[in-house]
Amino acid sequence: MVVGVLALQGSFNEHIAGTLLFSHTCLISYHQYYFFLRRLGVKGVEIKKPEQLDNVSSLIIPGGESTTMAKLAEFHKLFPALREFVKMGKPVWGTCAGLIFLADKAVGQKQGGQELVGGLDCTVHRNFFGSQIQSFEADVSVPELASKEGGPETFRGVFIRAPAILEVGPEVEVLADYLVPSNKVLYSSSTVEIQEENSTPEKKVIVAVKQGSLLGTAFHPELTADTRWHSYFLKMASEVGDGASSSSIVAVGEEDPGLNQQSKIDLPVFQ
Repeated sequence: MVVGVLALQGSFNEHIAGTLLFSHTCLISYHQYYFFLRRLGVKGVEIKKPEQLDNVSSLIIPGGESTTMAKLAEFHKLFPALREFVKMGKPVWGTCAGLIFLADKAVGQKQGGQELVGGLDCTVHRNFFGSQIQSFEADVSVPELASKEGGPETFRGVFIRAPAILEVGPEVEVLADYLVPSNKVLYSSSTVEIQEENSTPEKKVIVAVKQGSLLGTAFHPELTADTRWHSYFLKMASEVGDGASSSSIVAVGEEDPGLNQQSKIDLPVFQ
């Protein structure tokens, strides 16, 4: 199995680090934040040109700045090839900005909007959780992930200028949602209007979905110590029929004890 990672801008290096294996050895990869990703025995390659999609069986569209990514994808004439990749039923996983790319509809965009790949029958609110300084971590209930990959019933979600899914179609399976605290300040990227603290009631929003061979997460699994989402996606890819065996894909839901001495992501934590 060969997994492509759209490498225009964003956290593509972290995804590749999470899908490569060298002699079945666990390695530690550091970027701007603390994280550790167990290698899963799969070759990951960067995708920057349309023709490179012909050489991969599945694709990850990583987090980043969605408007910038869209402009770069348009410049490199990637949108037609990406849409065809989705239409062919090949597995695609979008995280954060990648989720926005895969959505059929996006709201809260900058003036002029942005081009989308589409395929996921859902409406996404860009930057639903606010600006960069409002990024946070929270435990997200993931019963489906736990039932398939084992490990705890929650996943530590890293939300960085994160979107949220407001509506889904009948064919979309909701894998995780999140109850937004009533005292959480939300910003709208389109109107730059601030909602004062305590002015919004608690609201449950969707943060992970699956539709056929498409997977979307509003948070960043590649910036955590838990590889179950990567394992889940790779098994999805295996089921599509690329000939890879899922038996060698083992999720790791626990952190390496040696990482306890490392500083973790400096983000607010919502219980």
